[in-house]
Amino acid sequence: MEFIAANYAPIMFAGLIVFLLLGFPVAFSLGAAGLAFGFLGIELGVFPSSVMAWLPQRLIGIMANDTLLAVPFFTLMGLILERSGMAEDLLDTVGQVFGPIRGGLALAVIFVGALLAATTGVVAASVISMGLISLPIMLRYDYDRRLASGVIAASGTLAQIIPPSLVLILMADQLGKSVGDMYKGAFIPGFMLMGLYVLWVVLLAVFRPKMVPALPPEARIYREANGSGGYTSLVVVAAISAAVAIFMAQHMTDIHTWWQGQLVTEVATDEKIVTAMCGGTFIAFVIASLNRVFKLGLLSRLAERVTFVLIPPLLLIFLVLGTIFLGIATPTEGGAMGAMAALVMGFARRRLNMDLLKQALASTTKLASFVMFIMIGATTFSLVFQAADGPKWVEHLLTSLPGGQVGFLIVVNIMIFFLAFFLDYFELSFIVVPLLGPVADKMGIDLIWFGVLLAVNMQTSFMHPPFGFALFFLRSVAPEKQYVDRVTHKVVEPVTTMQIYKGAIPFVLIQLVMVGVLIAFPGIVTGALDKPVAVDMNKIGDQMLEQLNDAGGGYGTENPFGAPEEGEEGSAAPEAPKDGSPAAPEAPAPDAGAYGSDDPAKALQDSLKAAPAAK
Repeated sequence: MEFIAANYAPIMFAGLIVFLLLGFPVAFSLGAAGLAFGFLGIELGVFPSSVMAWLPQRLIGIMANDTLLAVPFFTLMGLILERSGMAEDLLDTVGQVFGPIRGGLALAVIFVGALLAATTGVVAASVISMGLISLPIMLRYDYDRRLASGVIAASGTLAQIIPPSLVLILMADQLGKSVGDMYKGAFIPGFMLMGLYVLWVVLLAVFRPKMVPALPPEARIYREANGSGGYTSLVVVAAISAAVAIFMAQHMTDIHTWWQGQLVTEVATDEKIVTAMCGGTFIAFVIASLNRVFKLGLLSRLAERVTFVLIPPLLLIFLVLGTIFLGIATPTEGGAMGAMAALVMGFARRRLNMDLLKQALASTTKLASFVMFIMIGATTFSLVFQAADGPKWVEHLLTSLPGGQVGFLIVVNIMIFFLAFFLDYFELSFIVVPLLGPVADKMGIDLIWFGVLLAVNMQTSFMHPPFGFALFFLRSVAPEKQYVDRVTHKVVEPVTTMQIYKGAIPFVLIQLVMVGVLIAFPGIVTGALDKPVAVDMNKIGDQMLEQLNDAGGGYGTENPFGAPEEGEEGSAAPEAPKDGSPAAPEAPAPDAGAYGSDDPAKALQDSLKAAPAAK
């Protein structure tokens, strides 16, 4: 028993692993392990029985957590957009734009995956939508099955890291940081990861062109009367939009100064990107609208189609992310606005009816309940684990690693990578992150950087063969038997499970490369954050002393207690009374105990200089 009591924390953690290996649901495994070891710890005297009395307050705290309201809002927004046909329109239009080049369909899937990630934030919706829409087209035109499967699964998982990602909300909650800061930190890494996917497809198009053929001419549907593709006007509109966006980005401080009515000298990079992108898109929308209303004939069918299809998702991105980055709305408020905008867009497009709305609400309720039950179980487990000094055991275990911060980050990311084979990001966020966060904070690691780093690593949990959820989602919609294509009337072979697994491996490696890049260059994350305001206590103390000395009277005089100076009237020692009685005793010195000095102003100065400068 003494051995169990002395090693209670590691035994408790091992007990949780046993519960999970037995196949119990994660939420119930966490709760059962927490309660079982809680009552056992009380019996063994590891901690007092009052520990369990804290549990109801912890659970009430979960219910009162406003930050977690963003989870159902963003989930509902993503499901409504997925059912409103936005993904289908985007894939069709962007596929036509990139189709004539080798690898164009794969590039279209990546770009649409990034747009869906920035609007939906739900991996399942993105993977299933692109699997249903783009996979048959890629198979129709002889794309390599491994690449087609891998690019769809990987592009769908961009919703894991590109805001408004659900995992970033949970990560911010567990690390005690702002969701807005977590979104700002993940914005650039998310699009860098998308860039690495694009680079991989481009390399295949150069060195393995047969894997990524171009669309044949008969498959390009947006043609002009003269037979041209209409790319000239599209390039002109894109150039005008880009010029406006670049101009706005370069003069963003002037725009903020005009908007806020006070001088602004610096604007965060993410704010520049979102605001400039929306400004350029607005100009394209104005041009396309004028062309359609007045029938000017300036734009081709392709250019007009691209503009009007891209406006809704980009508008939604600004409504959600733009308001969050600009500080107009909190993430919860941004999620609520996004859900309402998705409802309006769905009904406006006449793609959404009450049946689809009920399905979206039911799926949102299930996911929110799933998150809530895992949080309740994780809170129960963490309460008992902390009472058994589990965090100290984890801290001693990890701080003793060689290599300091870098060694800690390498070991932690290797551990997360292998745990992701068996646990998804919800479970990792609630089980592992609360144990690692305090240790990282004590080692001086920026928790926003740490959270984004773990989020990129956890993204591999969707891609791990054979347990990746994105692979399961794709398997559910990929053809399992031969079928006859409805356009070409050719017999198309099925996509095997092994082909899906092999296609995922290169993208898992790309994600690991991104993890290494973030470890080597933390400024990619921290550079997008608002700069902390430095406060020098010594300067504040000097200013206070100047104000005290300039005030006059009271403590502002050299003699703060108003005693007359030597040589002034009343400064002489009291004389003995003329009747011969003893002289009155000298007035006692002012009590120095209240301030630690005869001169309170000097005492204040000394205490302020003794305090370290806070930043």
